[in-house]
Amino acid sequence: MFVLGNFISAIAHVLDVVLTIYMWLIIISALISWVNPDPYNPVVRFLYSVTEPVLGFVRRTLPLPQVGIDFSPLIVLLVIVFLQNFLIRTLLQVAADLR
Repeated sequence: MFVLGNFISAIAHVLDVVLTIYMWLIIISALISWVNPDPYNPVVRFLYSVTEPVLGFVRRTLPLPQVGIDFSPLIVLLVIVFLQNFLIRTLLQVAADLR
């Protein structure tokens, strides 16, 4: 059973790294949106293509009032922090129990 425990632990660590990278992409995308970015810049295009599907889903799903402030990056960041604190820790605990 230690192989399954190691496998689950590896999945938890990889998922933690992916969530951390995505969190930083959301933060950078939100910061770039405060200035007038060049929409033809490859970095800006990459950031929008990676983050906009999730942010657009949150904008469409949650009934946020139109106050001029986009709260979708904050909500996505809170979900990522929740997943890191709940899901990753749970996976690591299951992996430790299987070892």
